[in-house]
Amino acid sequence: MFLICTDVGVMSGAIIFIQEDLNITELQEEILIGSLSVISILGSLAGGRVSDAVGRKWSMGLAAIIFQIGAAVMTFAPTFKFLMIGRLLAGVGIGFGVMIAPVYIAEISPTISRGSFTSFPEIFINLGILLGYVSNYAFSGFSSHTNWRIMLAVGILPSIFIAFAIFIIPESPRWLVMQNRVDEARSVLMKTNEMDSEAEERLSEILASAGAKTGDTAVWRELLTPTPSVRRMLFTGIGIQCFQQITGIDATVYYSPEILQTAGLHDKSRLLAATVAVGISKTAFIMVAILVIDKVGRKPLLYVSTIGMTCCLCGLAIALSLFNGTSIGVELVILLVCGNVAFFSVGIGPICGVLTSEIFPLRLRAQAFSLGAVGNRVCSGIVAMSFLSVSHAISMSGTFFIFTMVSGLSVIFVYKFVPETKGKSLEQIESLFGNEHDSLENEVELSDTQRLVPNQEKSPFII
Repeated sequence: MFLICTDVGVMSGAIIFIQEDLNITELQEEILIGSLSVISILGSLAGGRVSDAVGRKWSMGLAAIIFQIGAAVMTFAPTFKFLMIGRLLAGVGIGFGVMIAPVYIAEISPTISRGSFTSFPEIFINLGILLGYVSNYAFSGFSSHTNWRIMLAVGILPSIFIAFAIFIIPESPRWLVMQNRVDEARSVLMKTNEMDSEAEERLSEILASAGAKTGDTAVWRELLTPTPSVRRMLFTGIGIQCFQQITGIDATVYYSPEILQTAGLHDKSRLLAATVAVGISKTAFIMVAILVIDKVGRKPLLYVSTIGMTCCLCGLAIALSLFNGTSIGVELVILLVCGNVAFFSVGIGPICGVLTSEIFPLRLRAQAFSLGAVGNRVCSGIVAMSFLSVSHAISMSGTFFIFTMVSGLSVIFVYKFVPETKGKSLEQIESLFGNEHDSLENEVELSDTQRLVPNQEKSPFII
């Protein structure tokens, strides 16, 4: 996750100088930026099967190696074609990481703090974006032939750290149980839970969940012909992953320099300095989510996030329409872009991965999460590869009005289809989707966002 967001931050500024050095067209710019998300689909699809075969942590190591190779190729690329080859390799590595990391963290974390632990990588994600923005600003003074290469080389550093960390972290206890390595799983649980009795209880639940699979039904067959409960899980998991991206966060982050240029800010140094402010906002507000996610619950934060993003996106559309080219317009756009990424970071950004890694049963978790990751990457690619073209066709203001409407739909989706999972074990969460006739009466309501106090009652729902 840190890898993709370092790339996001770096590429948003590097693309300005790549255009100058390699003389690429606007279409090539969209392809270069969006291809990462599209090609990462291959990594996400393969990631589920690979992580089930060789383990969660070694799959993350493989992701880091593939990304390192891709980043190195991009750094030394003499032409656009070589740049694309490196970009495609990096996309495969990122696809692995996006799919595997949240599953691993959810499976290894104790129940009481699983939300915080699973959203903790968002700190590194946002630090990655901030690192990319800062490096863009720091190296912008070099020649256009050199500066973007140094910026892209910065992305290699995090993957080196990840590769070394793989030799220290333990394997997922739930994956170990799937491999009949129960004693090793017990040892890991003893280390990650405060009380031995809690570790034994978690192990019993994992063993029961792993043994719940009937016959020799293949995982993919169960996913493609799902039971009603699995269908509800897939709808929620894939839906929240898609909404995270189609609300336009990648457009806001990748194309923040172009958005600011449209607003009337044209000095490159000031543009890159403004993107640093965006990175700081994104990083600061992720801390809020991590501190409160296991106290107030997932759903209140999702309401705050999606409603706040809807307001900021609407404000951006209005500012770009009415105050375009004015100093107040530039200030408003910077403020609203920072607000949009802040609301994203406090809710749907981290909770998307938390929720999707929680709701699926053990036998389906890796492969089902990979489907959600595919949906996420497809939506990200569509947004990244079409934003400039759509903005030229209907104006950038019109594009943000579209994002506003989609973000409004995400509020309804959260209300109707997302259950509260705070304080429940992964195995207990399965029961939230088991009863087709349960209602939302005991679910967290919109008014709870005003108090940020979640309902403690069971919260199933119906699709």
